[in-house]
Amino acid sequence: MKVSVLGCGRWGSFLAWYNNRLGNEVVSFGPEHDYSYQVLKNTGRNEYVRFDRDIRLTCDLDDALGHADTVIISISSQGLRGFASEISKRDIRGKKFVLCMKGIEETTGKRLSEVAIESGIPKENVAVWSGPGHIQEFTKNVPNCMVIDSYNPELTRELVQVFKSDLIRFYYGNDIIGTEVGAATKNIMGIVAGVLDGLNYASLKGPLMARGAREVARLIKALGGNELSAYGLCHLGDYETTLFSLHSHNRKWGEAYVLGQPFEKLAEGVATARAVAGVAAKLGVDMPITNAVNEMIRKHTPPKDLLATLFERDAKEEFI
Repeated sequence: MKVSVLGCGRWGSFLAWYNNRLGNEVVSFGPEHDYSYQVLKNTGRNEYVRFDRDIRLTCDLDDALGHADTVIISISSQGLRGFASEISKRDIRGKKFVLCMKGIEETTGKRLSEVAIESGIPKENVAVWSGPGHIQEFTKNVPNCMVIDSYNPELTRELVQVFKSDLIRFYYGNDIIGTEVGAATKNIMGIVAGVLDGLNYASLKGPLMARGAREVARLIKALGGNELSAYGLCHLGDYETTLFSLHSHNRKWGEAYVLGQPFEKLAEGVATARAVAGVAAKLGVDMPITNAVNEMIRKHTPPKDLLATLFERDAKEEFI
């Protein structure tokens, strides 16, 4: 199979490496002046992977799209609308598109598949790839489980068969709303995990997993998805790699925030918290943890004060 991976960052470079490992013909695309692209072009490697000579690098989007039967997109979630609009100007008939990023568009509150479709990519050809896994573990041959979901069950099954290996066991997703929302909001909970680490309150990560999943389940249901998706691979199944791993950017961001340290790498949960808080307010969904993260980001409210506020809330039944 011919695969093009659009995006040369941490996850994008892994996806190119992984597809080459599967025996696919891989093209890796990045903008010419992008730092990640230049590192790979000049050295053939980055801090995560070393590219085989069979992986062809290009900064020509037409070249990358022309090569592929299947196009994997792995860029910042907030940049997807503009990028997808550029893609849709080309001849993309019959091409399959797999979104490998987690987030909610901040300006609209839309899921990323909705953004791609609104930008001109055909709905029946859009899929999402989600679930737990860190590149640092995969490249050491530590296996994990992930999920592929789409609006088209035939596409979902086809992609699972194409991408499965001894390194990644895939499951068929059947709730794209829940899969996307669960994956995006997991990064919000990752920020909270980092905050707890910074405060030396790590024992609260257990309650965070339970109560965080409950509020995400309520949001998924309000959006028309299956609330049980919050307890699947896209969300609760992805918690360990975020809440407890030293590799998680979102957890690191939250810890650095508490400690007053800079953190320069991308943490998608920051924009996602702002977006999801807005969506929840419009739908009337109670999401106290998400709202606390949003207030911390927007108003710089001290995390300890927010935690105290959460504990002062009225008692209620656990499963409302």
